[in-house]
Amino acid sequence: MPTAFYFDELCLWHTTGEHVIIAPVGGYLQPPSGAGHAEGPETKRRLKNLVEVSGLGAALDWRRAAPVSRAEMERIHTHDYLDRFKELSDAGGGNAGHYSPFGRGSYEIAALSAGLVKQAVSDVFHRRVDNAYVLSRPPGHHCLPDASMGFCLLANIPIAIEALRAEAGPQRVAVVDWDVHHGNGTEACYYDRDDTLTISLHQENCFPPTQGGAADRGRGRGEGFNLNIPLLPGGGHQAYLDALDLLVEPALRAFRPDLIIVASGLDANAFDPLARMQAHSETFRHLATRLHALARELCGGRILAAHEGGYSEGYVPFCGLAVIESFAGQRTPVEDPFLGILSEQQPPADFVAFQRARLEAQARDVGLG
Repeated sequence: MPTAFYFDELCLWHTTGEHVIIAPVGGYLQPPSGAGHAEGPETKRRLKNLVEVSGLGAALDWRRAAPVSRAEMERIHTHDYLDRFKELSDAGGGNAGHYSPFGRGSYEIAALSAGLVKQAVSDVFHRRVDNAYVLSRPPGHHCLPDASMGFCLLANIPIAIEALRAEAGPQRVAVVDWDVHHGNGTEACYYDRDDTLTISLHQENCFPPTQGGAADRGRGRGEGFNLNIPLLPGGGHQAYLDALDLLVEPALRAFRPDLIIVASGLDANAFDPLARMQAHSETFRHLATRLHALARELCGGRILAAHEGGYSEGYVPFCGLAVIESFAGQRTPVEDPFLGILSEQQPPADFVAFQRARLEAQARDVGLG
């Protein structure tokens, strides 16, 4: 079976209104002549376009999906939040939380975004497809049960996980979030549960500031089932490889999931305007390849990635293509034109060693080293 690619053009019609990077236009913020808000549609559209023009698109199983229902949202979100979100969306837009503006109709588009992830989870689990990449928008990994946050309007992955459990019974699910920002929304949904392993690799103290510490391991029944891996700014390619070796793979092997879901933020790349991690396309290729192999070892190859952040229009497509190529087991003729210089700009050896020592210490602290 080919790798499935879930996409709906309507997801790109979600709007965040007039902003400069993440701040609303006004005062001394001149209206933008170009991109405007960081979370715009072009990074996703350009990724989809590169998949097509590279030739990889012809080898993928392109799929769509129905929106999630209100009842499916309510497995994760509060009635009050959903009512407030719907009311603002119908009235022309607003903000139902922190740093998460939206326009008219975004409630329905967010339901569609979550629906794409839900369908992919079901299809991968039931082996209707081999694996999958979901180009969903708006993203979801910051969204809390009772508030939107960080451009995220619904908790796409948790909604999909609970839909699967309602359909197929109890399942052990691991979420590996390599978005450069802490996956605080997913963490909040599962912090006191032992059926879901949540792993977040993120730039330390980036967003949300002060959250995502290594000491936050879960609560009650969920203690030990939340793993935060804060990485030093500028850590680059090797930081992700070391984190994978020392923490991510041992944690997944200990948990033995039935399904692995990747929260595929591509904003750890060196050109991203909202972070400073210095990763490049081969970083994402390596992460995807290793996790795909681990999924074959642990859960019969059941793995999918749901798109999250990534705000460099010019570079996100190369990072995303690397992930999808890895899942599909194919290499297109596309060469990353920025890879050479980004490889030369990686941190020096003493910094790499310092970061690795921190990861080794964390692995010992959590019983994985």
